Amino acid sequence: MKNKLSLFSISVMMLVIACTQNPITGRNQLSLVPESQMQQMAVSQYRQFLTENKVVSSTQSKDAEMVKRVGSRIASAVTNYYRGKGLAQELEGYQWEYNLVQSNDVNAWCMPGGKIVVYTGILPVAQNEAALAVVVGHEVAHAIAKHGQERMSQGLVQQFGGVALQVALSSKPAETQNLFMQAYGLGSTVGGILPHGRKQELEADKLGLIYTALAGYNPREAVPLWQRMEKLGNGQKPPEFLSTHPAEQTRIRQLQQLMPEALKYYKPIGS
Repeated sequence: MKNKLSLFSISVMMLVIACTQNPITGRNQLSLVPESQMQQMAVSQYRQFLTENKVVSSTQSKDAEMVKRVGSRIASAVTNYYRGKGLAQELEGYQWEYNLVQSNDVNAWCMPGGKIVVYTGILPVAQNEAALAVVVGHEVAHAIAKHGQERMSQGLVQQFGGVALQVALSSKPAETQNLFMQAYGLGSTVGGILPHGRKQELEADKLGLIYTALAGYNPREAVPLWQRMEKLGNGQKPPEFLSTHPAEQTRIRQLQQLMPEALKYYKPIGS
């Protein structure tokens, strides 16, 4: 019994030590997985995902060209913004990529290191470039705020008792890879997507609006976007993009409250 209590105490101590303050959000986060390792895993999984799915060429599709344009503008705006705030190290190792993938799923995501995918199924809901920028900005915010890293750390605690990633990788490689895929919504068949917490979603909404505005897109497009999302989910199973998100009416109220702050950063493209 004494040994069990000692092990429990050590585990609790390890988790306390693993909680670090995120300089982007100011919130303490559980961080059992180094960002460098998350980025390494992201490169591998991103490459595999692109080989297993139909990537729409930007030389043959205006939609794919738009995705790359939106991604590039947001990446540039975010990089300049954090460089100006003395936080360039938070984007260390980022090698941005933006791809449109043929799929009816209403979804988009961004992995560590700036690996972005937009599904064609979300374009009819976005309807315009600024609304797409809201979607991409939101997903980029999840990556920069290290929400996936936080979710994977929580998954490691739940499944393996909070062991380090290296130990989990060596002892349970398939399960560890599955945790990563769950954390980024890559359609894992075991356990579903690890849900974002309310704090994470609010952080992604706030930061995402700012990123959208910094890139020269009107953040006001977020409200009609989510109104369209709400209609899409009425009377049927919500699309994948909504499955781990707050109720649309809750999100819309929050976005309206956040809008004045985001608009401070808004300078229309070409102005």
